[in-house]
Amino acid sequence: MIILGVDPGYATIGYGVIEKDNKGLRALDYGVIKTPPDEMIAVRLAMIDEAMSAIMAKYSPECVSVEELFFNTNITTGIKVAHARGVILLNAVKTCGKLYEYTPLQIKQALTGNGHADKHQIQYMVKMILHLASVPKPDDAADALAAAICHANMAVIAGRVMK
Repeated sequence: MIILGVDPGYATIGYGVIEKDNKGLRALDYGVIKTPPDEMIAVRLAMIDEAMSAIMAKYSPECVSVEELFFNTNITTGIKVAHARGVILLNAVKTCGKLYEYTPLQIKQALTGNGHADKHQIQYMVKMILHLASVPKPDDAADALAAAICHANMAVIAGRVMK
């Protein structure tokens, strides 16, 4: 099963593609989608959609795992991230049809057993679970891989493992 994990954002969107098989989990790809700060919002959203479509076409994930929006104190940024997240969710549903959303607490719990784990603990576990030589950079990519790993773990628990 190929799982695409996404850490939504507006300026920087993390993505991580993993494969789950009888040998465990392995990273296929990870990175970030960046949008230029001097572009208007509609153009940036179109760029996010185009980049997501390219990732979906390249890896044909069987499902997409997206971190739920963590609302910060800056409402203007929060609204822009919510717009970008909407584009990501729509793209995922239209492209593969199987979308799962997890809170930051659920992702931390699934990777470390502690819903209040810090960023370094999550990054370390991503590195260890996926047998990577180093912690994925930037942080957004590591967060996206964490979302994908969370779904791989939760799918087993929930009995949602697909062939």
